[in-house]
Amino acid sequence: MVSLEPGVFLKKSLMQILFVTMLFALPALVSAGPAVWDGYSKRLELPRYVEYWEEPDGAVSLNSVRQLPEHEWQPNGKDSVSLGYGDEVYWFRVNIRNPGSGTASLFLEIGYPVLDHVEVYLLEDGELVERQLLGDKQPFYQRPIYHRNFLVPFSLSGDNELSIYLRVDTTSSMQVPLTLWDQDAFYVAEQARSLFEGIYYGIVLVMILYNLFVYMAVGERSFLHYVGYIAAMPLFLASLHGVAFQYLWPEATWWNDQAITVFLNLVVLFGGTFSLHFLNVTPANHPFLNRLTVGIVVMAGVTAMAGMLVPYRLLILPTILLAFLGCTTMLVLSIVRCLKKDPAARYYALAWVFMLFGGIVLALSKFTVLPRNLLTENATQVGSAIGVILLSVALADRLNREKKSAFEAQQRLLLEERKARMAQEKSLRIQQEANTLLEQRVQERTRDLESLNNQLRELSATDALTGLKNRGHFDRTFSSAVVKAYRFSQPLSLLLLDIDHFKKFNDTHGHLVGDDCLQMVANCIREYVTRPQDLAARYGGEEFVVLLPDTPREGALRVAEKIRSRIEETGFRVSDEVLHLTVSIGLCAVCPSQADATKDIFSWADEALYEAKGRGRNQVVACEPPSVQGAEPVMT
Repeated sequence: MVSLEPGVFLKKSLMQILFVTMLFALPALVSAGPAVWDGYSKRLELPRYVEYWEEPDGAVSLNSVRQLPEHEWQPNGKDSVSLGYGDEVYWFRVNIRNPGSGTASLFLEIGYPVLDHVEVYLLEDGELVERQLLGDKQPFYQRPIYHRNFLVPFSLSGDNELSIYLRVDTTSSMQVPLTLWDQDAFYVAEQARSLFEGIYYGIVLVMILYNLFVYMAVGERSFLHYVGYIAAMPLFLASLHGVAFQYLWPEATWWNDQAITVFLNLVVLFGGTFSLHFLNVTPANHPFLNRLTVGIVVMAGVTAMAGMLVPYRLLILPTILLAFLGCTTMLVLSIVRCLKKDPAARYYALAWVFMLFGGIVLALSKFTVLPRNLLTENATQVGSAIGVILLSVALADRLNREKKSAFEAQQRLLLEERKARMAQEKSLRIQQEANTLLEQRVQERTRDLESLNNQLRELSATDALTGLKNRGHFDRTFSSAVVKAYRFSQPLSLLLLDIDHFKKFNDTHGHLVGDDCLQMVANCIREYVTRPQDLAARYGGEEFVVLLPDTPREGALRVAEKIRSRIEETGFRVSDEVLHLTVSIGLCAVCPSQADATKDIFSWADEALYEAKGRGRNQVVACEPPSVQGAEPVMT
């Protein structure tokens, strides 16, 4: 905005006129321009190109909306379109231009499946070419594309511009995430999303069946409450993400809204009853916490029943607040029981940390505190899946301990009975056979649990993309290696590798090709890190680390140079051309003078890496640690 310095002879009226003129002209100056779809685009996020207008009381026609002056439209200007809860009705518009010569077959995806009424208007050259009526108040099979989100297919001819208007009326959060897809690219991306959904629901289904069978076998009520909890959680998420509307009740438009509040309250209800039984929170040992949890459970049950009668718009905010209170209370229960040295509470507390994090992220996104994106929308699923697995492990651990205690008690009883009643030898043999069978069952469950724990440990320590160890595993191993090297006065070498110009390579060829590049570099590193005690890991992004225990500087330099040469020589095919990548390597070889020298060693190797980059990249630079504290390290 232009500012005018006040002058002696400038009239006050002229200033007011200029101020009002600028006030009305400002929205037009910052209004969103058209989104450009070129021939290389596969996906285009539209929120930053969106403008919106709040509709006054009473429906307004499309013609009236089109005639609005430009300053009435508010540019969104953010990475997400999220206006929170309320009774307002909003119009949104976005212009899309195709500067190319070919016709593009596109999808407009509205990625929030619980919007009630969505009217979509497509205008080309000022003429209405298509109108779609969407929303979860319409039967699912009336959608033009059968998908949990709202999809509008259309074609955009070359050297042309298309205007899209949307009228959104909903009782849920006013979130309108708009994405423009190439149709082929959408189906490719949908495979990954469907795989994610399938893995989540598959994990939950397996856990439901497993714990249900365990309950039928042992009769422990905690398993039954747990089954209720892990059955309600995926039903809530399926309702929220549109999966249930697509596969379970595609014609039940009224129930589709109500199911969200009903199942979320059932999650709180069964989560509370399970916590009380599993953590043994009774009026005798924790009177206040017991009364608080029971009160939350009762409120959740009443709200769940009210969800069958009371409209969604009146229940959703109380339900979210009740869910937040319930999750927080369960976490407090676990912390209190941990302080009481309850072994089961350790697993329980960790599980609720994951689930509470997911729930808080989801709630904050609904209140527009956090933006709506892939992380915030799927945080609840990821957190609940991890929590479900951890709680199942906790239940199995508790069952194992109880069975072990029962077995030991039975052994003692058998010994006493053998001394007192030698005449009952036949009866004792039968009892021993029963105990043997029980021991086998306990051992089988223990082996299953150990196998699952080993799998979980391996998954948690491995980078999914490259197959190398991840940063968390490296940090733990690095600390142990430094302590060992300090204790036995052994040399320890650390290599930091960074792919040269990787950001430019990633921006030029795309993230998928960038992922292939990271895998190629990881394979080259793996060829020369072969000793059992050596460790290669992905530290983050395009950075890798190699830890070489009991290796002096000369040996580490040879390994680093081999890795660098191998990567430089390895051709990397991208489309019809073969590229060669290079890496810069920083090296630090040292006999640690203290057990907690990990930070210094890593800092020296990092300085050597930056020195290698400053010298022109594609080289190895070794750092000589300073001999005097406070002195500068020497780079060679």
